[in-house]
Amino acid sequence: MKILLLTRYGQLGASSRMRFLLYVPSLEGAGIECSVAPLFDDNQLAERYRKKRYGFSSLVQSYVRRLLMLFKKRYFDLVWIEKEALPWLPAWFERWFLSDVPYVLDYDDAIFHNYDLHSSPVVRHFFSNRIDHLMADARLVVAGNSYLAQRAREVGAKVEIVPTLIDLDRYSAKNISSDEVDLLKIVWVGSPSTIRYLKLLYKPLVELSRQFVFKLRVIGADTFAIEGVNVECVPWSEATEAASIRECDVGVMPLLDSPWERGKCGYKLIQYMACGLPVVASPVGVNSEIVNNGQNGYLADTDGAWVDALGALLGDAVLRQQMGAAGRKRVEDDYCIQQVAPRMIGLLRAAGEGC
Repeated sequence: MKILLLTRYGQLGASSRMRFLLYVPSLEGAGIECSVAPLFDDNQLAERYRKKRYGFSSLVQSYVRRLLMLFKKRYFDLVWIEKEALPWLPAWFERWFLSDVPYVLDYDDAIFHNYDLHSSPVVRHFFSNRIDHLMADARLVVAGNSYLAQRAREVGAKVEIVPTLIDLDRYSAKNISSDEVDLLKIVWVGSPSTIRYLKLLYKPLVELSRQFVFKLRVIGADTFAIEGVNVECVPWSEATEAASIRECDVGVMPLLDSPWERGKCGYKLIQYMACGLPVVASPVGVNSEIVNNGQNGYLADTDGAWVDALGALLGDAVLRQQMGAAGRKRVEDDYCIQQVAPRMIGLLRAAGEGC
C-alpha cells in the first residue's frame, strides 16, 4: 500500500510532526510506503515566525508544489491530508482534484472556524461550508477530539477520534525523589503564535510570586516577561524539548474559552504528563478530558483558582510526585504512539481498501 501524506508543515510544525510524521516509522514497519509532501517546509515556517506572515512568492511556491503533488495522486492508494489540501481556494476546486482518489482528512484544530467565523462577511458567504464539503467526500475523517468529530458527523462523514500522541521513547518521567530542587519551575511550551495564551496568567503568576520562589520557563517564544516574575525563555528544538520540560515541576496550559480553543487537542498537557509533571489547565475543550481534576492535575477557570492550584503544587513535593505519576500512567495507557499506532494503521488500510 502506498500513502501520500499531504501535511501542512514539515518537521518544525508541531501538528504535522505529531499527527503525521510520528506515524511514519510504524506505517513503514507495517509495509505501507509513505511519501510526505508538506505545503510549507521548515524554512517557510521559520520565516513566518520571524515575519509574522508568509511572503507572497513563498505562498505561490507552496501552492504550485502542492498542485504538482496532486497531479501525482494516481500513483497512491490513499491520500492522507492534514486539514485541507488547498487552503483558501474554492471547495469545488479541491474536491475536483480529489474526486478520483480515496482520501482521509485529519484535524487537530477547528480549522473550519477560520472560514465560518471570519470577520469578513464575504469570506463567510463563500467559504463557511468549505471544510464541511471536504469532510463529506472523505473516506474517513480523523479528529483529535469530540468537538472536531461532532462537526464531521453533522455533515455525514465517517469519523474516528484519535488524540494527539507522544513517543514514550522520547519522554522519560521525572524522578522527583532523587532530584535536588534548587528552584521550582513552572513550564509552558508553545510557539510565538500561541504565546498570547500565557498572558492570561499575568495576574496569577504575579500573585504567586509573592508567596513562592519559582521560575517560569517559557519554551518556544524568544521574548516574554512579567514584571516581578522570574522568567526564563528557552529556544525550542526537537532534540531538547523533552529534557527542558522534564527539568521543571509543574506544566500549565491556559486557554480562552472560545470556539477555536474548544477544538484544540491538549498536546502540551500530554507532553507535561509524559515527563511525570502535574498540570494545571483551563477547563476548555479536551483539557477537561485529559485532566482528571485532583488526580493528575487541576482545572482552573479563574485567577484565584490558578493561584490556589499552582500554590498547592509548588508547596507540596509529595502531591507533585503523586499527580505526576498518575499523569504518566494516563499517557502510557491512552496518549502514546506505542498504544495507538496499530489502530491508526488499521484505519488507514480500511480507508484505502474502501471498508
